[in-house]
Amino acid sequence: MVKTNVKKVVLAYSGGLDTSIIVPWLKENYGCEVVCFTADVGQGEELSGLEAKALASGASQFVLHDLKEEFAQDYLFRMLRSGAIYERKYLLGTSIARPLIAKHMVDVAHQVGADAVAHGATGKGNDQVRFELTIMALDPRLKVVAPWREWNIRSREDAIAYAQNHNIPVKASLKSIFSRDGNLWHLSHEGGPLEDPWQEPQDEMYQLSVSPVDAPEKPEEIGLSFQSGTPFALNGKKLSPATLVNELNRLGGRNGIGRVDLVENRLVGMKSRGVYETPGGTILLAAHRELEALTLDKETLHYKDLVALKYSELVYNGMWFSPLREALDSFVDSTQGPVTGDVRLKLYKGNILIAGRRSPFSLYREDFATFGQEDVYDQSDAEGFIHLYGLPLKVRALNGLPVSGLDMPQPDYTRFKRD
Repeated sequence: MVKTNVKKVVLAYSGGLDTSIIVPWLKENYGCEVVCFTADVGQGEELSGLEAKALASGASQFVLHDLKEEFAQDYLFRMLRSGAIYERKYLLGTSIARPLIAKHMVDVAHQVGADAVAHGATGKGNDQVRFELTIMALDPRLKVVAPWREWNIRSREDAIAYAQNHNIPVKASLKSIFSRDGNLWHLSHEGGPLEDPWQEPQDEMYQLSVSPVDAPEKPEEIGLSFQSGTPFALNGKKLSPATLVNELNRLGGRNGIGRVDLVENRLVGMKSRGVYETPGGTILLAAHRELEALTLDKETLHYKDLVALKYSELVYNGMWFSPLREALDSFVDSTQGPVTGDVRLKLYKGNILIAGRRSPFSLYREDFATFGQEDVYDQSDAEGFIHLYGLPLKVRALNGLPVSGLDMPQPDYTRFKRD
């Protein structure tokens, strides 16, 4: 039975397996006009031939937005400055792209007069939440169609069969069944043999990076320059944000940098296993951290680490367009003024070695830190500080109390009787 509550829908179209079959499915099940929208966030060759493929699948129109520079400047570098990492490893490459794509989906819907948007995210994943929360925040009047929550296709095998029955060519096959998502920041790999967390990823799966074993035997030294927490130059040469990330992906990839194998907690309640390649992002994060260590005071640096944890949750959970994320950005921005300077790094077989860092706003003072000078630091002052800092420990010991735990002595309640 054809549904009639949608007239024109803007589909987030990648040309991959899922979105390729969604075009004819939408026309068959909703009887609606389908406009395919593709966001160029750095997928590279994946964009080749997409318009012809979309139109051949039944779309009435194909729209492409080049978002690489906006992605790098307004999303990647903003997240970089926050220090956000999800569950100790994930640099949020897929998560951070979704709100940008959904934002432009809304814009295209307004431009073409669509009353609905659609996406190819599964009902088991995080992306459905990221897309729909963004749409809800920017235009809740738009209807959302999520085919994976409606159709009877339940696996990639089913999707491949549907594509074959509708003469839609797709790259996925039953022999190579990884689900991948690539952009300027990273490339993710899920599904297939990776669904067993005991199975080691095979080297032929990786596409952005060489194995550290096969990386060059000699370290490669690079220099990065930052202005108020934002990277702008590589080896002294100013580059656009997207060009800088691309070049670092190349340098990091050939040195085996940025591979992560993670069992993560999805927003929808289950654990999943993903393997990520983020060469450039891994390098940028390491350099940014070194510069912050040099320029931020202790209390600000430590508190910023707490903010980064929450920031990563907001990005992962699709809450980019939320008041809290904007408020946290205000805090992060207030910390980044002095994060200006240069960092030298050596890339070697999957490792990032810090060779040096400098900043005009450095809080490091050699005359304070050296063990050979007494002019600016009177070591005898430390005695009084230690007495005060350790006073609670001293009082506890004088009272005969254990350092911690439940093994407390029984109190003498007779001491507390009323007169």
